[in-house]
Amino acid sequence: MKRRTLPRYWSLLALLSLLTVFLQGCSGPGAQADNKVTVNIGYFPNITHAAAIVGVAQGTFAKALGPNVTLKTTTFNAGPALIEALFANSIDIGYVGPNPTINGYIKSQGAALHVIAGAASGGASFIVRKGINSPADLAHTKLATPQLGNTQDVALRNYLHEHGLNTVDKGGNVQVIPTDNATILTLFKLGKIDGAWVPEPYATRLVDEDGGKVFVDERTLWPNQQFVTTNIVVRTAFYNQHPDLVKKFLQAHVSTVLFIQKNPLQAEQIVNAQLKSLTGKGLPTKELAQAFSEMTVTYDPLPSALNQVASQTYARGFLGTKKPDLSGLYQLNDLNAILSAQGLAQIKQP
Repeated sequence: MKRRTLPRYWSLLALLSLLTVFLQGCSGPGAQADNKVTVNIGYFPNITHAAAIVGVAQGTFAKALGPNVTLKTTTFNAGPALIEALFANSIDIGYVGPNPTINGYIKSQGAALHVIAGAASGGASFIVRKGINSPADLAHTKLATPQLGNTQDVALRNYLHEHGLNTVDKGGNVQVIPTDNATILTLFKLGKIDGAWVPEPYATRLVDEDGGKVFVDERTLWPNQQFVTTNIVVRTAFYNQHPDLVKKFLQAHVSTVLFIQKNPLQAEQIVNAQLKSLTGKGLPTKELAQAFSEMTVTYDPLPSALNQVASQTYARGFLGTKKPDLSGLYQLNDLNAILSAQGLAQIKQP
């Protein structure tokens, strides 16, 4: 019996060995190249994220990434939530403001993300109810921002501090209520808040729809009226694994920025259609043009402005007890290679 079963045993063993080799080959590098890669992109349904909105809507990103890539998009209300999603590996490339970027970089000790390009400058304002005419009038008011620690939240707190006012949590008399942008519109219309520091199109909507007035156009607080509203960050692990896809995405981003700069009216229409799809409400033509006029779409990440934001954020107590070291935050080599190939001025590496 043993002599009869032995050949069968070795035959089965040989068959299993061949099957193992076959399966290993199917899961090896060659097969991995044939599998679809998913690229997760995050952005906000805001006009300050126009480059992301247009790039997605026109299919520019998807086309650049290629047929073996599935593009998955997720929208957020504010930056801290996007950074948390990046930490959870749910976002690979994100359009986000400077404060959440800085906080995420420091929280991860520089390991989680890098800034690879800019997306927008300007496009944020402090809107108040009628009757507030000076900083002194802000005492004992209720003000809103999109999220605690986001870019507009820090801008408001810094402005209050510079004018001798403090928030309730710092022993002052100004209450700051972080809430989503859509709710801010409702609260302002109902008279439940006295003002809000918000990005476009919400600043324009607070004025045109809810009777507010511009108290501070944030551009007036910055040299050359340029400040970072939106940058692009990449998850470090994703970049290390797929540097070619990041470069393809950046190429598409630069192309989208140039398209918007050359075709502003068409870009406005695309963004407005997407805002209606994403939020349920577009903007009247006048509001749309006004909101776009408040900001500049750009691929320049404006590093000097971000460093100033970091100093302000640190001063407001959001970045711990040690002044942040942002020396490794930027990775602009890919962006500059793309700009150079198109005869465009390169961005100085900080």
